[in-house]
This record gives sequence, C-alpha cells and structure tokens, in this order.
Amino acid sequence: MRSHRVSITPTDNTPLPQSVGEAAKLLGQAISQVQRVIVGQEHMVQQLMVALLAKGHCLLEGVPGVAKTLAVRSFATVVGGDFARVQFTPDLVPSDIVGTRIYSAKAETFEIELGPIFVNFVLADEINRAPAKVQSAMLEIMAEKQVSIGGKTYPAPKPFIVIATQNPVESEGVYPLPEAQRDRFLVKVDVPYPRGNEELEILRRMSVTPPEADRVLDPQVVRHLQDMASNVFVHNLVAEYIVRLVLASRNPADFDMPDLAGVIQIGCSPRATLGLVAAARALALINGRDYVLPTDVQAVAKDVMAHRIVLGFDAVADNINPTDVVDRILAMVPAPTPVWNKEQRQASHQQHAHQPGRA
Repeated sequence: MRSHRVSITPTDNTPLPQSVGEAAKLLGQAISQVQRVIVGQEHMVQQLMVALLAKGHCLLEGVPGVAKTLAVRSFATVVGGDFARVQFTPDLVPSDIVGTRIYSAKAETFEIELGPIFVNFVLADEINRAPAKVQSAMLEIMAEKQVSIGGKTYPAPKPFIVIATQNPVESEGVYPLPEAQRDRFLVKVDVPYPRGNEELEILRRMSVTPPEADRVLDPQVVRHLQDMASNVFVHNLVAEYIVRLVLASRNPADFDMPDLAGVIQIGCSPRATLGLVAAARALALINGRDYVLPTDVQAVAKDVMAHRIVLGFDAVADNINPTDVVDRILAMVPAPTPVWNKEQRQASHQQHAHQPGRA
C-alpha cells in the first residue's frame, strides 16, 4: 500500500457567504481554480463539487491517464483541509486504512494508531483492486462516518468525502465493487478521453511547468455551504418527479416502458431518491438558485441512478449501458412545470380557466 497525506492549512479566514449569490460566486471561483490545472472534464469537476456539497461520496471510472487523480488532488487543494491518497492493492488488510492497536512497550499498554483515512478528503486510488475485507472496512467509514477499533468508536472529521477511482478495462487482480458498495457512492462519473482541442491544450499546458491551483475554501466554509445546500427549496412537483423517476426504474411497465422490464433486474433503491434530492440541491446552489428545477434533477440523474441499476443477464450480454436506460427513463417520465411566483401562477390559472375538466 502506498499512502500520501497532506495537511493544507488555511492562510486566512475565508468569510462565510451570506447569500445564495455569494455562495455561487465562491463555488465558481473554486471550480475555476481546479480547471486551471485540469483541461476539459467540466462535468467531472462539477460533480466533485456536487458530491461535496451534498455530503456524499464520488466514484470516478475511466482508463488510466485521464487526470482522475490529478483532478482530485487539485480539488482537495482548492477546498482546503486534510487530504490523503491511498493506493489500493490486492495485499491490503483493513488495518492498513482504518488503523489498528499497537503495543507500546514503554507504556505497557495498547495504543490506537489511526489510519490514513481520517482526513477530510480520501482519494481511494483503484479501489477495485482491494479485497473484500478492505472494501467492507471502507463501507463502514463511508456509511457511518466512523470506525470502530478495539471496542472504541472514532468519528471521521467534518467535512468528510471519499473519492474513489477505478479502471474499467482491467480484469486481472481486480475485485469488482459489490452492489452494496456502489450504492454508497452518491454519484459515479464516467471520465472519457479528452477531445482533440483539449488534448492539444494538455500538451501545451503540461509540457512546461504545470499550473497549480490556489486554495479558495476551508473546512468551516465548506460546512456552511453544505448547510446552505441542504436548505435549498424543493417544490412538491419536483419531489414527485424524483419519486416517479426512481419508481420507473423499478416498475418500467407502469410508465409505458414494458420493454425495459426484461432489461432491468433491480431498480434504484430509496437511497437514490435521497441522492437525487441532495445532488439537485447542490447543483442549484452552484448555479446560484435557492430552489431546485427539474433540469437540475435531469442533470444529475445519470450519475446518481445508473450505478444503482442492476441489469439482467441478457442485457449485459447485449452490451446495454445503464446510462442508456436512465436516458430512456428521463425521456418517458414527463417533467413538471412548477409555478414559482405570483405572475406565473396567475398566467397558469388564466390558461386553464376555460378547461374545467383538466386535472
């Protein structure tokens, strides 16, 4: 196992944003600092911020060399706090990451040595190379935000986020993540190859002294932004839309998609419902709004839902992608048109006044 731990000490106290506009401006500065280093991959960088604001974890999947590790390292620098990178290998044991009891001959007693994951940001590099026992240990810290060692519980620091990477093309020496482990990740982001113009910019930018990101936030500001995100308003129509999307993944025939009944073996869990709300709220805050639109839900739906859908054997054999299934669900489940202000409400009443039979 190789681990690398960095403590990023704030040089000044960043003022807490008091309005949604101030929060959006601060988050925009943080995202732009990451993209000083990372060429392209705007969606990945945005989803990292969404996962942080929603108090969730993020799984990045892509072939080697597409800047997954560099993006996470730059993101941790911009956000501030403690950062640790753990390279997962097949010979890891749980105590390598969570810690263990060590006998102290001087004190003639056992002392607890905490592992490298007790930081604000954990980069679990190639998490699918770790054996099942290590993955179960990661499951506890991700789900409960705490670890039990020697009968005593040690809480994780706040904020706490696990950003894991995995390589989808290798099969030797790999332990695929079980469904329960994947479900603990709020979002799973597929990281593609850069486009041609981005590849040229990578060559230009990285062939000399690479740029470095500057710190914009600190843990106290992050906790405040997380509280602001959790208070973003969700209209009842939007909440019902989220529920319908999840239900459509479980019973597609009820939503005029009988052909998907044989494709989907297991639909999304209730954790996906909560994840859609949390991620949509975070995206709304990033976009400078204190309310969620259906477009926010649609923008995060694939990253929140796709890795929670288990396809049947025939669908896997036919190379059907879960993201295509989510696209189909988004296309078939109609989005609502919430009424946000008095003028829109009056216009809606006038439009439907002559249609008394309309629901």
